[in-house]
Amino acid sequence: MSGRSWQVSDLALVFVGGAAGTALRWAAEEAWPAHDGQWPIGTFVVNIVGAFVLGTLLETLVRLGADQGGRRRIRLTVGTGFCGAFTTYSAFALELSLLGKGGFVGLAVAYALVSVVAGVLVAWLGVLVARRAGPLRGGTA
Repeated sequence: MSGRSWQVSDLALVFVGGAAGTALRWAAEEAWPAHDGQWPIGTFVVNIVGAFVLGTLLETLVRLGADQGGRRRIRLTVGTGFCGAFTTYSAFALELSLLGKGGFVGLAVAYALVSVVAGVLVAWLGVLVARRAGPLRGGTA
């Protein structure tokens, strides 16, 4: 761990981002509720969008400089807070379990594979988008 310790303001930034991410995930789950034997669209969408946002954000911040000041605050608010609350591994795992227990094993396997592969691909796409958007200004990445 770095020499910098956590401060209350850091926790507040994560909380604010987390509240926004949670609200948006709730809206997605309301818009696309999960049903027995069907692809869990809401969870899939938030996890894929969150992977893209996180890939883009972190690459952009690295390219802009050291993790301090405003860049650190953005990372804590948007990366840790918002993306951490917006995306959901627990709902993904629960939905996999329910699909499997409900006899939809093939769908569960497809959901797991597509979610993981698509998540990695869109995170990588986000990194590429950030690299195209601006030069490296903060030293080595």
